Amino acid sequence: MNEIVKVDNLEAINGIRLMITDKHKKVSKIKTPKPYIKKKMGMEYVEYDYMRSVADKEFPGWSWLVVKAEMAGSEAYIVHGRLKFYDEGIWREGDVTAAHRIQKKRGTNEFVDIGNDVKAANTDAIKKAFNMFMNIADDVYKNQVDEVKLSPEQKSRILEVAKEIGTEKLDQITTLIEEGDIYGGNFNSSLAKLERQINAKG
Repeated sequence: MNEIVKVDNLEAINGIRLMITDKHKKVSKIKTPKPYIKKKMGMEYVEYDYMRSVADKEFPGWSWLVVKAEMAGSEAYIVHGRLKFYDEGIWREGDVTAAHRIQKKRGTNEFVDIGNDVKAANTDAIKKAFNMFMNIADDVYKNQVDEVKLSPEQKSRILEVAKEIGTEKLDQITTLIEEGDIYGGNFNSSLAKLERQINAKG
């Protein structure tokens, strides 16, 4: 059973800080079993069930709260969530947001299954929090940080094209970039989609 530690002196604080650091280093070094590592659009990701099992084992008693959930126009669903967990007797929490692109029927603006998109956005947010605050699956995600970032030139280009479509589209694309839904691995396809929209208007 987890117990909250009451800290009343600097020595105790430093001791707990070292314990937390050692704990996270240990979790960070856990190798993710290959069967749980999948690939989508050229990027590796780890299945939710595995990450949850590690969280249950290493940080029992954790909880997840959806603070806010909303659509970004008709392009994506965004979830803002809060992960709470005991860390060597210290109660900690951290917020993340994640966006999931809404799937539409080919050639239309009709949603395929909005419920599934909402669920996927929430799952993406939880997984992001597991990695960011608990260091779960660092062996997969930390190695991809630099690879997924848009270069300044890519970001400038795609925002320029989005602006040609309109203010609403610019806001949507900005949000998708900030939440990591548009990244280096899918830049070309995302840009091509926007350019097709411009040609269709034209």
